[in-house]
Amino acid sequence: MIHQPLLVALALGCVVAAVVWGRSSLRLERAWRRIVSAAEAASAADKAEIAESERAAAELARSAYRKEMHTTILYIVVAACAAAGSVRSASAWQLPYVAALIPIALTLRYGPRFLNEAQLQEARSMRVRKAERALEQELEAPRRWASRLAPGDLPTIEGFEVGQVYESGEGLMAGDFYDLYPLAGGRLAVVIGDVAGHGIEPSITAFQVKYLLRVFLRQYRDPAQALEELNVVLSASGRPEEMVSLCAVVIDPREGTMRYSSAGHPAAYLWHDGDVKPLRATGPLLTLDPKGSFTSREYPLDKGSLVLLYTDGLAEARAGEQLFGEERVAGILRRDNGQDAETLCKTLLEAARDFASVPLADDVAILAVRRT
Repeated sequence: MIHQPLLVALALGCVVAAVVWGRSSLRLERAWRRIVSAAEAASAADKAEIAESERAAAELARSAYRKEMHTTILYIVVAACAAAGSVRSASAWQLPYVAALIPIALTLRYGPRFLNEAQLQEARSMRVRKAERALEQELEAPRRWASRLAPGDLPTIEGFEVGQVYESGEGLMAGDFYDLYPLAGGRLAVVIGDVAGHGIEPSITAFQVKYLLRVFLRQYRDPAQALEELNVVLSASGRPEEMVSLCAVVIDPREGTMRYSSAGHPAAYLWHDGDVKPLRATGPLLTLDPKGSFTSREYPLDKGSLVLLYTDGLAEARAGEQLFGEERVAGILRRDNGQDAETLCKTLLEAARDFASVPLADDVAILAVRRT
């Protein structure tokens, strides 16, 4: 005869809870055994770092299994006590609860170990989080660096339409860069450059070149003088292997002219009055000759005229032994000069991709500026 209906409900609830925790603990046991097998296999393959990681994961999985099994036992004991108490007299129904001392004893016996394992898991999770943050920073740093060298958003300059595209080749760290900014007297500086090599070192040099040139173009009205001064500074840095090609254009809207100087850079192009003029190198690569001299050349720049600059990754797109080449660049400019500057840059990049028989391996930067 049932004397305590409430205890019946309690017993049923504990049975359900015991089933839930028991199934969970069985899953954890299977996971623990799988991890142990993986750790043993890794040890047999002499993969020390993997084996150590697997063993740590196995310890944590075993700890979780033990805790959930402990909870399961506790619910079973409480369910049994409640069931027994429900059919006993009011004075004696509490006695079966003495069995609850079993899980209590287990808690006292293994509690310190559970606490240590919990601390271990917390410390491990913190190390994992730190490693994740380090990896996030490692992945984010090149993107931020590339955005400094070849920004997706250039400043809006009244009287000019600007377009640009940039695509890194192998990895995000590259030596290609471009720049556009106003100078004193309403003039506009347009710059593109490429540091030899790939990776962090050329990228750092490109960053230095870009911002040193800003200083020198503000200091000297003639871009050739700015390149000469830049060449002296870079040559004194003691890294002659990092040769730099660069083209600097200074546009003067008041005079209706553009003046450029190029340090061994691939030919830029000026579309003016229906004609496409190549803007070829006027001096050696930077750092190639510490005493190298540079000259500048001036052309008229009326409304509608467009200056196109790019790095060698565009012209050197390959289809077998054949290069995309400067003539194809000039041909697209002749054919599509009426397009807006942004579309023109994208057209050139897509044409190089379509031409190439393999993905573009080198970095490509394209910058177009039209006077409106």
